Amino acid sequence: MKRISYVAGLFSFLAVQVLTAQEVASGIVNEEASKNVVKTADTTQVTTRIKVDGVAAVIGDYVILESDVDKILIDIRSQGGKAEDVTKCQLLGKLMEDKLYAHHAVQDSIEVSDTEIQNVVSYKIEQFVAQVGSMEKLLQFYNKDSEESFREELFEIEKGRELSDRMRSKILEEIEITPEEVRQWFNKIPKDELPVFGAEMELAQIVKLPKASKEEIDRVVNRLKEMKRDVEENGASFATKAILNSKDEGSRAKGGFYSINKKTNFVKEFKDVAYSLEEGQVSDPFETDFGWHILMVEKIRGQELDVRHILLKPEVSDKAMDEAKEELNLIRKRIMDKEMTFEEAAKEFSDQKETKFDGGVLRNPTNFDTRFELNKIDPILYNQVRDLKGNEISLPVIQEGDTGNIAGYKILRVTDRHDEHPADFSKDYLKIQELALRDKQRKVIEEWTVKKIKDTYINVSPDNRSCNFALNWLKK
Repeated sequence: MKRISYVAGLFSFLAVQVLTAQEVASGIVNEEASKNVVKTADTTQVTTRIKVDGVAAVIGDYVILESDVDKILIDIRSQGGKAEDVTKCQLLGKLMEDKLYAHHAVQDSIEVSDTEIQNVVSYKIEQFVAQVGSMEKLLQFYNKDSEESFREELFEIEKGRELSDRMRSKILEEIEITPEEVRQWFNKIPKDELPVFGAEMELAQIVKLPKASKEEIDRVVNRLKEMKRDVEENGASFATKAILNSKDEGSRAKGGFYSINKKTNFVKEFKDVAYSLEEGQVSDPFETDFGWHILMVEKIRGQELDVRHILLKPEVSDKAMDEAKEELNLIRKRIMDKEMTFEEAAKEFSDQKETKFDGGVLRNPTNFDTRFELNKIDPILYNQVRDLKGNEISLPVIQEGDTGNIAGYKILRVTDRHDEHPADFSKDYLKIQELALRDKQRKVIEEWTVKKIKDTYINVSPDNRSCNFALNWLKK
């Protein structure tokens, strides 16, 4: 399903305005407004609706104001975008879709922790203030009287966004596709309309990841022990410590929060610790491939856990980095002198467990295929291999860690190249499978949306009923 990318950068959060119908009405309704009260059946309850000037649409328990749509158009222009590329009706339709997901997330009892959202708000405000210079400037820009009111508004925005995202995830979480479905989907495509895959290459690498000194590891472990002690003995906030200290950019903004189960694709060491703890307990420092952690179990729901963690990474000395680079130079020379093959060297010397036992072969993280399309490959990786010919091996180049920091060095080889070509079922199965799954997910989302529109209270203002919406918001 097409999504309209309408806001980017500093002020993107204004794209989703979340206010309940009752909240909008409470500050502006007087006694005479009771004449406009209408009782309408919701998905689960009878709710009092009140007509309010400036309302663009009402979706379940959520209101979209005309000003919400206008703000998005202003933000597009402020970011240098072309407002004429998207219509007001398209933006309103996207906002209505978001509110539909959020409304049914609440109806389906999908929970979003207030603490989690507050941590996200604090992190974003820190970023905004850092970019504009001060809290005063930020409040002035958005015409807010106080930081408290700004936080409250941003809290509602972020909570609505998270509810919407979780509802989408719930709809799609069990959608799978069988090989037979993939075959049938592919066979329905006319030959002259087959997707064309761009030029591709296959890569292999040998990685050396130097280790930090014992003294540096002890420093990191002791720092984590101090944080654990401060939480347990002084009641310090684990979430705040994660925001201020954790090196895991994927969870830092949420105070180190993750919701996991036994099937979650996390490293074994992390899950083993998580499932060994009681609710509210903080672990001792433990190590994974990503660094050193402490972990707290916030809530246990059967086999599902809400956890928070703090990740610290010991720093590696320049001397250790130089030694890793020199070792790769020697390995490269031995391969070029035909003392061993690249595959043999990868299995014996590479420090990257994910690739070493497969002869160093790299797999595309989007579909685990061995091929990388040149127009989609990571620009840094492409620049490292674009001039390699045949089975030529690169000189040692930087190997980045999971957060963009330098983790070590690697040597690379292009093992094969493929020209641009129409999709071939046997050669391009993984890519075709991905396209077929996406199409199936799109249809599931569309069917869910069509059904929920019928079952949900929706009221589009008269001024917006002339819009040619992609979805049947007007219930015609």
